Amino acid sequence: MTDLQTAAPPGDVLPWELPLGARPTPRGTTVFRAWAPAAEEVAVRIGDQDHEARRGLLGVWEAELPAIHGDDYEFVLDGTAWPDPWSRWQPEGIRGPSRILDPERFDWTSQRPVLDRRDLVVYELHVGTFSAEGTFDGAIAHLAALRDLGVTAVELMPINEFPGRRGWGYDGTHIAAAHSAYGGPEGLQRLVDAAHRQGLGVILDVVYNHVGASGTPNLEAFGPWFTDRYHTFWGMAPNYDDADSGAVREWVLQSAEGWVRDFRIDGLRVDACHAIYDQGARHLLAELSERVRRQWPHTVVIAESGLNDPKVTRPSEVGGWGFDADWSDDFHHALRALLTGDMSGWYADFGSVAQLAKAYHRPYVFDGGWSPYRSRRFGAPAADRRPEQFVVFSQNHDQVGNRALGDRLPSTARPLAALCTLLAPFTPMLFMGEEYGEQAPFQFFTDHIDADIADATREGRRREFARFVEFTGDEVPDPQDPATFERSKLQRRVDPGLQALYRRLLTVRRDLPDVEVDTEVDEDARWLRVERGAYDLVCNFAAYAQPVPCRGHEVVVATHDTTADDIDRVAGTVHLPPLAGVLLR
Repeated sequence: MTDLQTAAPPGDVLPWELPLGARPTPRGTTVFRAWAPAAEEVAVRIGDQDHEARRGLLGVWEAELPAIHGDDYEFVLDGTAWPDPWSRWQPEGIRGPSRILDPERFDWTSQRPVLDRRDLVVYELHVGTFSAEGTFDGAIAHLAALRDLGVTAVELMPINEFPGRRGWGYDGTHIAAAHSAYGGPEGLQRLVDAAHRQGLGVILDVVYNHVGASGTPNLEAFGPWFTDRYHTFWGMAPNYDDADSGAVREWVLQSAEGWVRDFRIDGLRVDACHAIYDQGARHLLAELSERVRRQWPHTVVIAESGLNDPKVTRPSEVGGWGFDADWSDDFHHALRALLTGDMSGWYADFGSVAQLAKAYHRPYVFDGGWSPYRSRRFGAPAADRRPEQFVVFSQNHDQVGNRALGDRLPSTARPLAALCTLLAPFTPMLFMGEEYGEQAPFQFFTDHIDADIADATREGRRREFARFVEFTGDEVPDPQDPATFERSKLQRRVDPGLQALYRRLLTVRRDLPDVEVDTEVDEDARWLRVERGAYDLVCNFAAYAQPVPCRGHEVVVATHDTTADDIDRVAGTVHLPPLAGVLLR
C-alpha cells in the first residue's frame, strides 16, 4: 500500500468525508469519487468508454467527467466493473449499472411540514403491498384518507435497492438508492412531494446493521467493509469502529444526509440499532442524529433499539444518541399477551395486567428487572424520558409478518387494542390497514436473485416454524413464491364500525392532558384503569363481562355500545363486555 493511501491529508476533512459516489456539477460534468484502498487502478465506465480516475489519499479515487443526470456508469476496479456502492439510482437492480442522479432537477411543489413531536401519529406502510400498483406513485392516491384519519406522518418500510422486485427491504444493498421496482428516486420524490401537499411528513425506515448477502461481493470489492469482531443475526457486521472504518461510516452518514436533503425525508427510523456495533468514543448513531439535523433541523430520528436503554433518546451532551423516540416492543408484547393469551417466543415474559399498567408509565416493562426469556436482567429505568419519546403500536410489520402465516390480530381483539394504543400517552403508530380491519395477512416474501440465498431463506423459514406446522398442519408460505407477496396486498374491505372507532380515537387523543398517569389493576379479574387527569381509561381483558371501577360518568369513546346506562354511580363502576374498553370523564 502506498503512502498516498495511508498518509493523512492536511486539514480537518479526510478524503472519504467528501461526497462519495457520483455528484453532478453546474458545469455539465459529474464528480465521481470512490473509496477503494486495495485497488491498483480505478476507472469510471460511461457507456462503452473507460475514464481513468486519479489516485488520492487514504484510498480515495476521483474523476470529473462530462456526464449528466440519467447517464449510466460503473466503477472499474483492476479491470472488473462494479455498481457504485454510493449509488442513488439502480434502474436495473443491484447488479446493473448505476445511474447519475441530479436531485435538484425535481420541481418541488409543496412546503415541507414541521412535525410536532407531541402530536405525532405514525402510519407504517410497505410500498409494494399498500396499493394495487405497488409503487411510490400508487401510494399517492391514499394519502388524503390518511390525513383525514388523523395521521401526521407515513413511515415507509425500507425502500433502498434490494434483490429482485419483491421484498420487505431489510436485505438492501444500495442504501442510498430508492428501489427501482417502486419507481426509483424520481418516484420517491413525487411521493414525498404529494405527502407534503397533504401536510403529512414522511419517515423512512433505514437499515444500517447489515447488508443483504447478495450485495456483499460488491462492497468487499471496494474495501474492508465488514469486520470479524462482531456478527449479526442476519450476516456480517459492517466495520464501524475498526481500522479503515471511516469510509464505511461515511457510507451510512452520507446516505442518511442524502435522504433528508435531496428527497426531503422528514425523519428516519433506524432498524435494529442494537445490532449496530460501535465501540468508538463517538457512536455512529449519535453522529447520525447530529448530521441529519444539520441538513434539516426538524428531522425526527426514531430508533428500533431492542435495548430498553434510555441512552437512545438522551441528548448527546450527556452521553446519549440524541434520538427523538424509541420503538417500544414491551408495550406491544404486554398488550398482545393480554388480548390473545399468546405466550410463545418473546411473549413468554408477558401476560400480567400489572405489566401493561407499568408500560403506561414508561413502556420499558423490563427496566433492569429479571427477564426469564433472556435469562438475565434487562433494560434500565427511563423515568427521565418524556412519554412522546416512545413509539407504541398494537401491530407492525414485525409482529404481524414474523408470524408463521403473517396473520393480524383477531378481530375480537382489535377494538380494545386500538383504544389502549391510541389513548396511551406515547407516540402511536398504526400498521397499514389496521384502521379499517384489513383481513389480508402480511407475510414474509422475498425475490432473491441468488439460488443459494433463496433456498437458505426458504428453508430457514420452514425450520423456524416447524412446530407450528406440526401442531396446525398449515404450510408455512414460501417467501420466494409470488403468491406470498400477492396475498399480502391490502384488500381494503372496510369494517365501518372499526374505522369509525379509529377516527374517534385519533380525534379524542388530542384532548387528553399531558400529565403523568396513575393506574389501578385487578390481576385476578383482569381489568385495568388508567387515570389521565380528569379522564379514566377503563379496560376489561377478561373473557366475560364484568363491572370495573371508574371515576367518570360521561362516555367519551367506547369500543362497544357502552353508554351512561352502564355506569353505576353508587358503586363507582362501569359494566364492560369481554375484551372491551371505554374512556370516561
